[in-house]
Amino acid sequence: MNAMPETLTMGPSPTPLVGRRVLVVEDEALVSMLIEQMLEDLGCFVVGPATTIAGALALAGDGEAIDMALLDVNLSGERVFPVAEALERLGVPFAFSTGYGEGGLPEEWRGRPTLQKPYSFDDVIVALGALASAKA
Repeated sequence: MNAMPETLTMGPSPTPLVGRRVLVVEDEALVSMLIEQMLEDLGCFVVGPATTIAGALALAGDGEAIDMALLDVNLSGERVFPVAEALERLGVPFAFSTGYGEGGLPEEWRGRPTLQKPYSFDDVIVALGALASAKA
């Protein structure tokens, strides 16, 4: 019997994502761990995770390269939009993550890649692929 834990590997990594640095902004520990595992399985490097607006802004502004970001819309009752604005100024593409889907976003933020919770590994691949294409 093998006592080694299994990883969440779902197949070969899409090449455009390997080596990408992804900022994770998520306040729920279990969701954050799941996202981190998915990103690592895709060959990405995780920046963070940040669990607060202040933490996310600090990571975004510290000069460390960020290729893209996944932003939970609601961080313990605070809306993540100041982080989205900062990333937009820096030219970093991002996707929102929310239980309400794109319809739960203010009008000015609609049209961005949005992961509706609960989302799958394939949903993450599609969203990150869109972000990678936007960055290219």
